[in-house]
Amino acid sequence: MTRLNKKQKILPNLNEFSEPSTGPCKKTMKLTLDALNVLDAIDQSGSFAAAAESLYRVPSAISYTMQKLEQDLGTPIFDRSGHRAVLTPAGKTLLEEGRRLLFAAHELEDQVKRIATGWETELRIAIDTIIPAASLLPLMADFYTEHTSAKSTCFSAQNRGTQLRLQQEVLGGTWDALVSNRVDLVIGASGDVPAGAGYSHFPLCEFNMVFAVAPGHPLALAEEPISSTDILKYRAVAIADSSRYLPPRSSGLLTGQEVLTVPDMASKLEAQIQGLGIGYLPLHWAQAAIDAGQLRIKSVEAAPNRSTFQVAWRSDNQGKALKWFVEKLKQPAIQERIRSYHQEMHH
Repeated sequence: MTRLNKKQKILPNLNEFSEPSTGPCKKTMKLTLDALNVLDAIDQSGSFAAAAESLYRVPSAISYTMQKLEQDLGTPIFDRSGHRAVLTPAGKTLLEEGRRLLFAAHELEDQVKRIATGWETELRIAIDTIIPAASLLPLMADFYTEHTSAKSTCFSAQNRGTQLRLQQEVLGGTWDALVSNRVDLVIGASGDVPAGAGYSHFPLCEFNMVFAVAPGHPLALAEEPISSTDILKYRAVAIADSSRYLPPRSSGLLTGQEVLTVPDMASKLEAQIQGLGIGYLPLHWAQAAIDAGQLRIKSVEAAPNRSTFQVAWRSDNQGKALKWFVEKLKQPAIQERIRSYHQEMHH
């Protein structure tokens, strides 16, 4: 028994009221957000090399991060027995649950910064491929002009440094990007709002859709309106839906029709000009080719004449940069500038 002198106080043994040093709360965390981010990049990009490029790292750093993670967890994440490394069942579970952690970490980081300043560190904007990205550049220029110090010789924003990131999505990919928190604002979302509350939106514009074929295509001389039976005989050109989590959508395709799939609207337009296939095009995209005699508009049965596109964002996002863009996009003059961009370019 330990003897105490008279000046010492008898203190309780704190170990009696706490977990032992080997208990769960004392364990060293084996997972890191960086490792989960690397794992997500490998899955999204399809290879270690592509992940390295997307993360601006050397491939050896990506391999080392994954090997160390496997060593720390004591279980293989990748099966390397084949020509290409694939996720093990444990790796798939780690990826799925890890994405939840990454999502929560990003949300916490953004929330703290928004509370401190009111301005987002980054505003991520997705546009549908039907809307030319260049049509939004004047709006971005306005943003920089309004939020740049007049005394500064460079674009040093007074809005706490909000960076703008513009990316392109296709069909359901716009809603998918918003639902999965890959973006903060969607411009040009089409179709139904995803199930569940929490999204604010308003109509941006409507676009006329036309069925167009090259002059040398067999349907160029077909009697109108062209039936679905005749259309089914020929290859269609379609843009691949960019959804990652929501079910992918298609538009203007017939069941059983041969399809050439391309990545964006510009590729679809060029493919139809070259006679590689047929399909619907926004009139503002096709007008110049029609005027030049490179495409012909044909009337068809049950043709979709107009499509409505929306602006959407998460209702709980109170960022000042987001609010600025939403208010601007509600202005008729801004909407008309976006809608008429192609016509202005060709006059």
